[in-house]
Amino acid sequence: MKSKKNKTILLMSSYPPRECGLATFSNDIVNSVKLVFGDSLPIEICALQKQENQFKYASEVHYTLTVSAIEEYRLLAERINSRDDIGMLCVEHEFGLFGGDYGNYLLSFLLAINKPIATVFHTVLPSPNEKLKKVVQAIIDLSNKIVVLTKKSQEILIQDYGCRESKLMVIPHGTHMVLLDQKENLKKEFNFSNKIVLSTFGLISENKNIERVLYALPDIIEIHPEVIYLVVGKTHPEIFKKDGEKYRENLIEITKKLHIENNVFFVNEFLELKQLLNYLILSDIYLFSSKDPNQAVSGTFAYAMSCGCAIISTPIPHAIEALNSGVGILLEGFHKPEEFQKAILELVENKQRRLEMGRNGYALTHETTWENIALKYGFLFAEVTESKEKLRFNFPPIKLDHIKEMTTDHGILQFSDFSQPDLTSGYTLDDNARALIDMVMYYNISSDPTALKLAAIYFNFIKGIQRQDGKFDNYKNFDLHLTQQNEQVNLEDSNGRALWSLGFTLCNQKDLPYEVVIEAQKVWDKAVVHVNEVTSPRAIAYTLKGLYYYYQIYPKEEIKNNIIQLADKLLNHYHINSDEDWCWYEDYMTYANNVLPEAMLFSFMATGDLKYKKIALITFDFLLSHYFMKGEFSVISNRGWFVKGRKKNTYGEQPIEVATTIITLHLFYEVTKNVKYRNQLNLAFSWFLGNNHLNQIIYNPVNGASYDGLEDRNVNINQGAESTLCFFKAQLIMNNYKNQDNYRYLDTAITFAI
Repeated sequence: MKSKKNKTILLMSSYPPRECGLATFSNDIVNSVKLVFGDSLPIEICALQKQENQFKYASEVHYTLTVSAIEEYRLLAERINSRDDIGMLCVEHEFGLFGGDYGNYLLSFLLAINKPIATVFHTVLPSPNEKLKKVVQAIIDLSNKIVVLTKKSQEILIQDYGCRESKLMVIPHGTHMVLLDQKENLKKEFNFSNKIVLSTFGLISENKNIERVLYALPDIIEIHPEVIYLVVGKTHPEIFKKDGEKYRENLIEITKKLHIENNVFFVNEFLELKQLLNYLILSDIYLFSSKDPNQAVSGTFAYAMSCGCAIISTPIPHAIEALNSGVGILLEGFHKPEEFQKAILELVENKQRRLEMGRNGYALTHETTWENIALKYGFLFAEVTESKEKLRFNFPPIKLDHIKEMTTDHGILQFSDFSQPDLTSGYTLDDNARALIDMVMYYNISSDPTALKLAAIYFNFIKGIQRQDGKFDNYKNFDLHLTQQNEQVNLEDSNGRALWSLGFTLCNQKDLPYEVVIEAQKVWDKAVVHVNEVTSPRAIAYTLKGLYYYYQIYPKEEIKNNIIQLADKLLNHYHINSDEDWCWYEDYMTYANNVLPEAMLFSFMATGDLKYKKIALITFDFLLSHYFMKGEFSVISNRGWFVKGRKKNTYGEQPIEVATTIITLHLFYEVTKNVKYRNQLNLAFSWFLGNNHLNQIIYNPVNGASYDGLEDRNVNINQGAESTLCFFKAQLIMNNYKNQDNYRYLDTAITFAI
């Protein structure tokens, strides 16, 4: 069943090319909602401007409002009311943005409009006078939902304006996703190598209080001449109209008077996003010097945290909320240069501390990436318009970036520190076997020669870690020496994965270089003699998968007999451990559980024996009954396995379990054509896209990686090989369905577009 679009959201705000923070904010909302939800959540803009025909806008701007003309507000409301396809308005509110006393011209518009309204307060002023209080209370009363960007703003609206808490929603300022390991490269590119870079950015005005920083710098630069300070941004357009470059010129004069002009650089531009982020990434310390105690939130502050800068800030509410001692230094007041001097010197002279602060800030802001903020706004818009059943996710593009970054000439590394490969983690057979399968699958879809090059690397690792007797070790360090772990852990599962990858590779040999096929056959022949020695259920399952694929290309009776023997072993595990209330192969569920019923179904497909199909269906449906409950998807926690007779643990969910669920659902749907598996396939994949208990994405849209896990309150944003390869394979599986109709999730209101 095809899903119709939601009704249009009309966003009322300043908008590019107008140069102001709110215009940038609104543009980011529009772009991120489109990225996450596509055309299932259309947004149009009503651009606010000081004078008529002030700017040439992009196509999404359908209306303009000259905010000083009171008569235009009601006329605009009538035009909007005449459109049945507009489902709601979202008003971005800032004092000074609308005409009248405290922006009270807006009230005439809100009174006339007959659509649901969500108002986003970017500034909330405490201890209001009576006039201000009445204006804000009227906006609250005329709105269906109120959004604020900080908890402090929420508290003020409740305590000082009497807003009901049930009407309020906190959605933080969004941040852009960047890769943290680019700092030194960018410093070199900008000719700042060997410099300690301090920066401030944003539209320049006296409120920025930049002179306070300048007066703090001379003594620091005398001791550390490698310190430079970047003041990035144009003069605020409204200030420029009134005073020209008076404030900037005054700052330049101060630098000359203090003899620091060779260490302070003014970048007098309104930068494109990529340029801006580059300046922030190369910065070591971000200085936020605002002297406005009522500045509720700062986009510049949020962006700096997300780019891995250590922060030094005056105590605005946003900083008080976000800035703990592990992220930066919160100053006590607004007007003492010596406070800034002491804090800057402390971080300049302690590289390790400022690096740790930058990393901590970067990790904390994952929750506020624009993709995650788009999820919050998308769900809010769908709630207000009562149209959640039409909301669907976009399919993220398949990217090889992180897989290539994690791959050396010898194999794919095991772990990463955020997105940076961790060389000390070395290599595993497990990951290189997964990677070989992924690259063979990807080449079948894309014919990308890069996939063949990578596949050859992963195969050579597998070949190189095989013992003389045909069995495999699992662990090598970065210097390619076998580690002691090979003597300390059971290697059956790893050996099973190796056979799975070899069988899959040989099954797809028509697309592969001849020399790789010949060598893969040799490795297979040495390893396959040990298949009947396998005892653990997962090792049996992985081996069965390899045998199945090999049997498709070489249907030998010997291989079929191996499949029967191993399938019967797995069946025996089921008969020993199952009972009326526990239809499973073990008395607990651990990791990669789906591979067990999957292998049983493969056994049926190879032999035609219905007993394997019967148990495959029984056990898979039993597993799914614990993964899909009340329209939600939640896999086994790695905090504690699901033991027979006990309650299932929650949180600690890993991509491997989600991906293996997707792989197995795909197989069962292909074999049975049961639409429930198809619907559950959509719901499982949406876990990566934000349909989880935190409503956060579990992948990195910049490099195509997957994060390592979903915890109770945060996402583990390290991007190891296992997680990334599992997500990549899940994407390849879902790619099979992207030309089919959209499907509604089973027992849930969200749909999914691919």
